[in-house]
Amino acid sequence: MSNCAIVGINWGDEGKGRMVDLLTCDYDVVVRYQGGGNAGHTVVNELGKFALHLLPSGIFRKDVANVLGNGVALDCESLWTEMEDVRSKGVSITPENLKISDRASLLLPWHRELDGLEEARLADKKYGSTKQGIAPFYSDKFQKKTVMAGELLYPDKLWEHLSGILEWKNLTLEKVYGAKPYTMDDLKAWVANYGEKIKPFVCDTGAFLRQAVSDGKNVLFEAQLGSLRDLDYGIYPYTTSSNPIAAYAPVGSGLPTARLDKIVGVVKAYSSCVGEGPFTCEWFGGEAEKLREAGGEYGAKTGRPRRVGPIDIVATRYGIQCQGATDIALTKLDVLSYLDKIPVCAHYTLNGQQTDDFPFPAVLPDAKPVVEYLDGWNCDISGARKWEDLPAAARKYVEYVEAQIGCRITYVSVGPERDAIILR
Repeated sequence: MSNCAIVGINWGDEGKGRMVDLLTCDYDVVVRYQGGGNAGHTVVNELGKFALHLLPSGIFRKDVANVLGNGVALDCESLWTEMEDVRSKGVSITPENLKISDRASLLLPWHRELDGLEEARLADKKYGSTKQGIAPFYSDKFQKKTVMAGELLYPDKLWEHLSGILEWKNLTLEKVYGAKPYTMDDLKAWVANYGEKIKPFVCDTGAFLRQAVSDGKNVLFEAQLGSLRDLDYGIYPYTTSSNPIAAYAPVGSGLPTARLDKIVGVVKAYSSCVGEGPFTCEWFGGEAEKLREAGGEYGAKTGRPRRVGPIDIVATRYGIQCQGATDIALTKLDVLSYLDKIPVCAHYTLNGQQTDDFPFPAVLPDAKPVVEYLDGWNCDISGARKWEDLPAAARKYVEYVEAQIGCRITYVSVGPERDAIILR
């Protein structure tokens, strides 16, 4: 038996989905353990190109069981829409290969509405939410004002519980935001349209995972977003509202006794960021647009242009420390092929002093990048499948990054396809 977590090291959008899709050939169970439908994992395989938001990225592998753990923000509406889209492309989704934790809380219709209302209230101080209801959901969960997916199996208990929450939630909607209140008829229609559809997939996934471990199964834990968006360790308050770090995987998966044998941290060969907040290495203007176009840097969920810049060694090193990564997957190396010189944000300066330490969030906006350059390779490397196939300059870039971040780069991705990978 072996347990592995695949996690993001930076701001998210590093390419975790393609790594889960690749590595699931060695695993029996894939578990998504936190977050909701507010981000996307892009997967390209023989069935086509997919942007997954809630479905675990192991859904394309036959004989792999996929679990949405108790730490997930379970948006029934988004999940069902996604399931229908994936099914339409020939992927089988049944209660045998998709299991939803009965302890996962439901993201209700008002969570998405409240997300938009609060971002509008914040105006120019907004956090850059994707407006998928994530912050209001997790706020309610910690206030014990959500219902669990398992309550769908007990309708009488569900309606009794929801009626109490409804009264409380309408106070916020009406008194704070001046918004229209919800009714029980609204909630019953929503449950009928979406809750009933995902109900056959709801089960005691904790028992399922314990049995899988007992049977010697290999379990892969899939994170959403990255270290710098972690609620506790990221660039607060410009974070998500959950914990993408690997240490949370056992808790959010429903298998709190799990021990991780391997943690694969995913790092993009350059930096990208969706949303607000400090981004020290950011490029602007034409330079940024060229990199954005070369890498197709637009949000998988929102379509928003991602902010881009060179790889940030300081932020990456910090992200690796947060994750406890044992291996690194460096993705999108091929995107840098158009550059004559490859920039690297090697250090920061803060208050006139050079530093290699990632600053406290309050002072992070004052940090400035110290950029160094390596030679480019100026040729297409997307066909490389062995380390020796890469030009010397590309190998030197990988080795430089590896030495600076202090963690072994085991995988080098040169394209989105499943086989466009170099194993070192």
